[in-house]
Amino acid sequence: MGRLVIDGRYPLYGEVSVEGSKNSALPIITAAALAAEGTSVLENVPRYTDIMDLCEILRELGAEVEWIGDRNLRISAANLFNYHAPYHLAKKLRGSTYVVGLLLARLKQADVAFPGGCQIGSRPVNFHVQGFQALGATMWLEHGSIHGKVEQRLKGNRIYIERTSFGTTVNLMIAASLASGTTTLENAAMEPEVVDLANFLNAMGAKIRGAGTNLIRIEGVDVLRGVRHEVIPDRLEAGTYLIAAGVTQGVVSVVNVIPEHLRTVLLKLEQAGARITEDMDRIQIQVEDRLKSVDIETLPHPGFPTDLHPQMVSCLSLADGVAVVQETVFENRFGYAHELVRLGADINLERETAIVRGVPELTGAPVQAQDIRGGAALVLAGLGALGTTIVEGVEYIDRGYHGLEQKLGGLGARIYREP
Repeated sequence: MGRLVIDGRYPLYGEVSVEGSKNSALPIITAAALAAEGTSVLENVPRYTDIMDLCEILRELGAEVEWIGDRNLRISAANLFNYHAPYHLAKKLRGSTYVVGLLLARLKQADVAFPGGCQIGSRPVNFHVQGFQALGATMWLEHGSIHGKVEQRLKGNRIYIERTSFGTTVNLMIAASLASGTTTLENAAMEPEVVDLANFLNAMGAKIRGAGTNLIRIEGVDVLRGVRHEVIPDRLEAGTYLIAAGVTQGVVSVVNVIPEHLRTVLLKLEQAGARITEDMDRIQIQVEDRLKSVDIETLPHPGFPTDLHPQMVSCLSLADGVAVVQETVFENRFGYAHELVRLGADINLERETAIVRGVPELTGAPVQAQDIRGGAALVLAGLGALGTTIVEGVEYIDRGYHGLEQKLGGLGARIYREP
């Protein structure tokens, strides 16, 4: 909780290591509870608040979840017995929806309160519900919860996901892994985190092909067993630090990263004038002068990620020229833009498009974070602003970043947290 206080205009220099991927860890932690035999040990798991909340949900359901050191998680779910995920936990994170697929597959019944998470536009559960119905579950929404029952066992089916959805894709992968027969997911999400989940499930004994393409086939099996797995690095955290170097005109090396997962972002930064060099697990960005404006359109992977668009808008607010930023994944995601204007940014909004005219200087002011990535965007803008910026609503930022102020401080930022 609390707030972040930032004294801006200090270029970032140095090396920073990123955590494991939150968007990969959430479905993988859930999928670990599919195993009726053995124990899974997950490595490189980030300690974000969303992760901690999901672990508590699984404990409520009967799983044994234990941290081993700072980044490893041991999960045993042989005695899973409770199909009810209570409101006070489920409301905290969007990833609680994945528990529905888990419970339908393992216990043949689910009662999960509607999920919470960031308010960045409509993210309806109807695609999830339609998918479970296609797998043979009886589903209904009542009293603020998602309810489902399966008579005997989920049954494989051919499912077209009407709008490419990461959450729907991984949820149906989890459920279909223990279904009878074969499930085919058409128009599936292609993010690296989908591939990571498939690799984990296959190691457990699942039979999944096509992850990373828009057509995934899952041949259901009778039982899954616990295994050891390392979660991939968080490309969104890595992208945030790279963009921060662009905001402050610094030189930053990001390690524990897979460069290919950020290809579109790196191309845009290079177009803007940044110098990018890559190694196997390292990306260095060098920004010597004011960047040039570039247009951005968010798209499902491998397009420009929607979760890095707010940070790029902060960067473009100080760039030379005019940029057009189009958001095609979520509606109403520009709430943070009004806070950037308080810092002196020149942003005009037209529905899901922002016209960003770069200004020579931002100036510090109090601002309010309203979601994870919008909050990160405000922090980045504060790093590039003259004077002091105070970012309230740090609890949102903590849902997707661990020790953000310490990591930025290690790069030379003047930033600290107040209660």
